Amino acid sequence: MSKITFNELLDAGAHFGHLRRKWNPNMAPYIFMEKNGIHIIDLHKTIAKIDEAASAMKQIAKSGKKILFVATKKQAKDIVAHHVSKVNMPYVVERWPGGMLTNFATIRKAVRKMTTIDKLMASPSFNDISKRERLQIQRERTKLEKNLGSISDLNRLPSAIFVVDVLKEHIAVAEAHKLNIPIFAIVDTNSDPLSVDFPIPANDDASKSISAIVQAMTDAIEEGLSERQFDKDKKTTDDDIEEFDDNRSIRSLEEIEEDEEIERKAKISAKAKLKDDSDEDTDKPSSKKPVARKTVVKKASPKK
Repeated sequence: MSKITFNELLDAGAHFGHLRRKWNPNMAPYIFMEKNGIHIIDLHKTIAKIDEAASAMKQIAKSGKKILFVATKKQAKDIVAHHVSKVNMPYVVERWPGGMLTNFATIRKAVRKMTTIDKLMASPSFNDISKRERLQIQRERTKLEKNLGSISDLNRLPSAIFVVDVLKEHIAVAEAHKLNIPIFAIVDTNSDPLSVDFPIPANDDASKSISAIVQAMTDAIEEGLSERQFDKDKKTTDDDIEEFDDNRSIRSLEEIEEDEEIERKAKISAKAKLKDDSDEDTDKPSSKKPVARKTVVKKASPKK
């Protein structure tokens, strides 16, 4: 897993925090110093937190679960959509639909409605509808696609969410808390790191900072998905080899039984043949001619 470096975060401006008067005291462990009334974030701790979050995300992706990315800030939405779409994870970059997690069944109905509209637009009966109704259906489809198109593949609640700016996305954070869903988040010096499970202290306003951290997360997810695919392929190969060995052993047993059966039949046929031969010899008349007995006549001796 490629790790982000200190210089990359420094060049991205991830160390700049907010003004001192806007700080959250819970961020004190992650603040390095104050300069010109602005807090400076300790990037060494940022790197440690990025590695921790990336490792957790990798395991979630390896298990085949989904991670929902939430970033509705103007400077973050395009970046998140660009990086997250590469790993086929759901994301929300427009307005957060209230109750998306706590009332997930209703959101799924809206997604199914979008699918129904697609089927209607593809059918020949769509041309029979009036032009005004067709325009209304197309506008509704565009609106649903804009708000819910990125989560159309989310069939169940996500296993975790990643948030950019927990203050702006406080509704999403509250819903995740209510459902005990783990939260990964970029927290600035004005945010509360205790409200999330995996805080990443960094500048959540600079686009370069957001891009560097989100890319590190998506790289970890991609690696987890690759390992999952590798394990699947390896398991399939092992199963094929095991099945081949089983078939080979079965064939060997069958061959042995077949040889034994052939040998047994051969012995039976040999015995039967010997028996038939002996019976033929008994019943068959002799071909030799009977030997005639010679009668020996004794000559009488002369009388004296």
